Amino acid sequence: MGLVFLSEGIQKFMYPDQLGPGRFERIGIPAATFFADLDGVVEIVCGTLVLLGLLTRVAAVPLLIDMVGAIVLTKLRALQPGGFLGVEGFWGMAHAARTDLSMLLGLIFLLWSGPGRWSLDRRLSKRATACGAR
Repeated sequence: MGLVFLSEGIQKFMYPDQLGPGRFERIGIPAATFFADLDGVVEIVCGTLVLLGLLTRVAAVPLLIDMVGAIVLTKLRALQPGGFLGVEGFWGMAHAARTDLSMLLGLIFLLWSGPGRWSLDRRLSKRATACGAR
């Protein structure tokens, strides 16, 4: 999941018209350049932290906010007349938001479960416990 956010953040700077400020302007977000750049930096930094398993729960929070914003600002319009690809209502929105919803649920899982066995968080916690036990 961290790799997905990392790559999406990098692409916001590589392709600003399609994925960065240009896209944010088309969506109607005010101060599009500021928010696109902020979003890109958050995705790069927090995506890297999640990928490494370092400060995993802390890094998941801004990404969770990012995904809620993406769903609200870009996917809920499928519930409106005209929908997504001509499909209105819940099923049109569910189709349009499937990746965003998957990422959102993955982040909720990370908040709940914490980092995995091979995470830096786990390694640092074991090291701190070992040092404190001496």
